[in-house]
Amino acid sequence: MIARVTIMPKKDVLDPQGKAVSGALHSLGHSEVSEVRVGKVILVTLNDGLSQNEAKEHVTAMCESLLANTVIEDYTFELEG
Repeated sequence: MIARVTIMPKKDVLDPQGKAVSGALHSLGHSEVSEVRVGKVILVTLNDGLSQNEAKEHVTAMCESLLANTVIEDYTFELEG
């Protein structure tokens, strides 16, 4: 089973990398872009034998303890397989 974890800065948190990408896109002529937020995607392969509920519990614990800085980031995840 694979957990696809998406981590993004919270809406109220300044995203300097997103601002830089937005500015670069504008300078390249992409005036249709109104905002860019930059985050990360982490793929975690889990051992076989876990139920969906066990996998959700483990991935949530991983996100809360290491993968996401929950003060300034939000996370979501999907389980595949």
